[in-house]
Amino acid sequence: MGIINTICVVIPTFNESENISALVSELFGLPLNDLNILVVDDNSPDGTGQIADELSKEYPDHISVIHRSKKGGLGSAYIAGFHKALGIGTDAVVQMDADFSHPPEKILELTEMLVESDVAIGSRYIPGGSLDEQWPFWRKSLSAFGNMYAKTILRLPINDATGGFRAWRRETLLGMPLDRVRSNGYAFQVEMIYLASRLGYSIIEVPFYFADRRWGSSKMSHKIQFEAAHRVWQMLYEYRDLKTAAKSKPDSLIM
Repeated sequence: MGIINTICVVIPTFNESENISALVSELFGLPLNDLNILVVDDNSPDGTGQIADELSKEYPDHISVIHRSKKGGLGSAYIAGFHKALGIGTDAVVQMDADFSHPPEKILELTEMLVESDVAIGSRYIPGGSLDEQWPFWRKSLSAFGNMYAKTILRLPINDATGGFRAWRRETLLGMPLDRVRSNGYAFQVEMIYLASRLGYSIIEVPFYFADRRWGSSKMSHKIQFEAAHRVWQMLYEYRDLKTAAKSKPDSLIM
């Protein structure tokens, strides 16, 4: 595996005007040599896209923005972001939410773990990881059940299949059939990690505390939950043709 010099953080947004500037500030405060940020905005009516444009003028060499004409869903936003990030030649791609549910400082540990793995995922369900302390019992139970549901049916070798805080090596994403990914809600996270597992990519989990969003409203809905439950079974059939690819041991360090 080659040395990782550049990292691109892909952030899908819809109505995140209260968060995006603060998040960018924290990301650029990290001790990373070459960090790029790609915002994928779904025509947010609250002006998130315009704020991202202003930030890109302030950091023209490190921030870029994809404007989509309508709210197209989490999955397609990430796929568009992945293709853009790979096109500019980044060595690693980080995916994260804009609402501070994913702690920016954990990106350091996630990318360091790419020395040992093809993908590193932030995990709420291993020792050291946890969910927001203020969440009611029913919400924590629903989250845990949805994760266990996907993990059990797809026989995934990880504990957090539904989380969206991840770091991917460039070679990993290039080796995955991104054009076949159809999930467009939170099932997208399950589909991507299932693909990685089916193809034999090595996956490592990093514990983190999943905090509730600081500002704004959640995008979760019953429709999204239904899609996730239904899509898990479709994935079993759609990817039955995939075979494990031989993987080499990493031999380099994150710089």
